[in-house]
Amino acid sequence: MTLTIGKIAGLTKVTRDTLRYYEREGLIRPSAKSNAGYRLYGRDAVRRVRFIEEAQHCGFTLTEIRQLLALRASDAACCCDVRRVAVEKKLELEAKIKAMSNMSKALDHLIVACTNEKHSLDDCPILAALEKH
Repeated sequence: MTLTIGKIAGLTKVTRDTLRYYEREGLIRPSAKSNAGYRLYGRDAVRRVRFIEEAQHCGFTLTEIRQLLALRASDAACCCDVRRVAVEKKLELEAKIKAMSNMSKALDHLIVACTNEKHSLDDCPILAALEKH
């Protein structure tokens, strides 16, 4: 069964533009072209697009998704290879969460320091604190 990009978009709730982008990035490939020149995709394209979308929801970048897809297609890869990529991503996300938490705490301190909202900009404790660093 072959599907047009519009049909894949409808089945996956992904826009045609996004699908074209995935194609340019080498994440999906048409299996054929119609006589009218439309790109036609196999049924596996729907599964692949859903995989890409779910991986993005887990925080994977397109580069990392490409790596996961390459592992999936490799005869030499095993589940531990995929697990390693997932563990690396989790550690990266945890580091970002920690950094964002620290940023949030720093902003909390700045907001608390600004008790008088009527200060002029020259006397704004938030701007003064940011200028010190």
